[in-house]
Amino acid sequence: MICSRYDKNVQSLCSGLLKNEKVIILPTDTVYGFSGIIEKTDSEIRKIKGRAETKPFIVLIAFPGDINEITDDEIPENLLNLWPGPLTIIVSDKKKPGKTVAVRCPGDEWLRKIIEECGSPIYSTSVNRSGSPVLSKVKDIVEEFETDVSLIVDGGDSMSSVPSTIVKLTDDGYEVVRDGVIKL
Repeated sequence: MICSRYDKNVQSLCSGLLKNEKVIILPTDTVYGFSGIIEKTDSEIRKIKGRAETKPFIVLIAFPGDINEITDDEIPENLLNLWPGPLTIIVSDKKKPGKTVAVRCPGDEWLRKIIEECGSPIYSTSVNRSGSPVLSKVKDIVEEFETDVSLIVDGGDSMSSVPSTIVKLTDDGYEVVRDGVIKL
């Protein structure tokens, strides 16, 4: 199914599908992303993308303060001030000691509302087969993935395929893991 981001009930449709553990494609403030409820849709998204088990997904949260549910790490204020926005922060995962998780609070209020309605963070990973370029045109996304997902939300063609900037917290602050939209 394909619908417009501007359809009247699209946010409720998206959150309903996500709560029912379906994988959907959503426009974000950076690139289109495969999305699903964390922990429950991991294997399905990996199957669609052809992605290795060892490569983690970004977790999207509705509000900056939601990061406190995911980690006990103290986030530097200069980074937290960039949220909501295209910045992903790798932190210690308090539910999985010794592991890390990449977290982002997207700059798109529309998307944050969907996450809020889900009552749970959601995965996000770029729309492409692993090793292939990120798809930015809705026509290409539909051709490649329409039969693999429950819904594609058309937010228009992406003007750029620049992903979020990723930083990892360190003892001395943070280090840039991937350059993206935000230059640090």
